[in-house]
Amino acid sequence: MSDEPSRAAPGPRVLGELLRVFLRLGLVSFGGPAAHLALMEEELVRRRRWLTHERFMDLVSAANLVPGPNSTEVAIHVGWLRGGWPGLVVAGCAFILPAAVLVSVLAVVYVRYGSVPAARGMLGGIEPVVVAIVAHAAWKLARAAIRSPSQAAVAVLTIVAVLGGAGPLSVLIAAGLLGMMLRGRARPTTLVPLLVAPPGLAAPAAGIGLMPLFLVFVKIGSLIYGSGYVLLAFLRSELVEARGWLDSTQLIDAVAVGQLTPGPLFTTATFIGYLLAGLPGAVVATVGIFLPAFVFVAVSGPLVPRLRRSASASAFLDGVNAASWALIVVVVGELGREAIVDLPTLVLTLGTAVGLVTTRINSAWWIAAGALLGWLGVGNT
Repeated sequence: MSDEPSRAAPGPRVLGELLRVFLRLGLVSFGGPAAHLALMEEELVRRRRWLTHERFMDLVSAANLVPGPNSTEVAIHVGWLRGGWPGLVVAGCAFILPAAVLVSVLAVVYVRYGSVPAARGMLGGIEPVVVAIVAHAAWKLARAAIRSPSQAAVAVLTIVAVLGGAGPLSVLIAAGLLGMMLRGRARPTTLVPLLVAPPGLAAPAAGIGLMPLFLVFVKIGSLIYGSGYVLLAFLRSELVEARGWLDSTQLIDAVAVGQLTPGPLFTTATFIGYLLAGLPGAVVATVGIFLPAFVFVAVSGPLVPRLRRSASASAFLDGVNAASWALIVVVVGELGREAIVDLPTLVLTLGTAVGLVTTRINSAWWIAAGALLGWLGVGNT
């Protein structure tokens, strides 16, 4: 197919096909971004032949160069190539919608029954499993994120900075500039304002309204670079520490729901939005966190080839990748402190970690097993 969409308006058949294909992909895409992309390649490249493998990998690279959920951005790219601007919207929304609906249903159940002893026990068994899943993701990402001694140094400095109170946004930008500096592309003095920046992303808010909620998630969706698990660092900084809208247990539970459902992990925002402001909050949070992805895809296409050829941009992104990985490591430690409270939860965490490393069982099944064990009495009950 052509690299550019037709200038003629796409017909209902094209948009209907995009809707059906990406709704189905959204329903079956368990296992995180890597699994999502594998399913997309099978469906779009091998089965439907909508684009070549090389063009598909170009879209993956383009998604990796901008903030946001990578697999969702690839879906948006494909929609634009296939159906122009209407296709961009249809494909992206169709891929997000199944997960958003399922997460909303689980949020309703959580709010209604989450304090019931049996349900609380199940959640207590799920939370250590989530810690193991996030730790396993960090272990798998290490090879791609830490490819040189300089990136390892950036990661260590990021961990030290975050533990010292620096916010995720400050450390990501500082890490990118440090990556450039180590390659001779920036001066050390450019790091000073960021390293002394106050921790957190914002001051605590007095109340929770739909507009503040929307703006918070727009900001988060605009800033997250790298793995979707970096989302957890921003959510913790913004919603738990800076504003106090959630506690750590609610954050872990939100992550568990995101893991249990198909589609992008960013629908964790849907769950949190429902906790904070009901169904309107779920809608507002979902739109807010995904809206930047649509904007980035719309504007990044012509810029991607230049970014890939730029030594400065490459050095900056290497630094950001290392810092993103380090943020996940910090989150693992923080979540572990909340979820691992006794010997049974420690054993459950370690057992899940071993199972994730030695088998190919989907993380949703490990969460289900944790829920069962929690119901039987293992976990923070």
